[in-house]
Amino acid sequence: MTFLSAPQVDDEVQAMYDGDVAQMGFVMNLSGVWAHLPDAHHRVMDQLDAAAAEAGLSFVERGILVLATASTIGDSYCSLAWGRKVTDKAGADVARAVLAGDDGPLDDRQRALATWARKVAGASGRTAAGDVEALRAAGFDDAQVVAVTVFVAQRMAFSTVNAALGAAPDQELGETVDPAVRATVTWGRPVASG
Repeated sequence: MTFLSAPQVDDEVQAMYDGDVAQMGFVMNLSGVWAHLPDAHHRVMDQLDAAAAEAGLSFVERGILVLATASTIGDSYCSLAWGRKVTDKAGADVARAVLAGDDGPLDDRQRALATWARKVAGASGRTAAGDVEALRAAGFDDAQVVAVTVFVAQRMAFSTVNAALGAAPDQELGETVDPAVRATVTWGRPVASG
């Protein structure tokens, strides 16, 4: 379910597929893209993990950043995948609200993250000092602000590769996402069928 041919399966690619099955219950279509360059996938994931750690993000905060970024850039795949993850940890109401741009259910720190992610993903050249100040007011120091911004930019890069190379959200993913969350995602590539 990508624009690419199936990658040759070696030990490294099989490990990637096995990781998908362990985490998601199936091999993800996006792995059909990244399996062509598994080292690049590992580096991107390592950079995301490092940025999240430097920023002091919880799993839910990380998910809020992904959902705010993915919905802003029109990435249905990450919207659904992280919609499922955030639903599991914080509830479908939180996932749906962030995807819809409604930060009412979020605390001040989460709201600052979602707002920043949307600004970076939507118009990074139009951010202002006051936008950074909002992150400081939520408890982030300057190094953490940089780390959060790196995280958002890396998520945009990851999403761009997936979308450009035709990775459609997996049918299995679509079937396991909360129906209200799935109905909120009206952008990007449709869920794969068959």
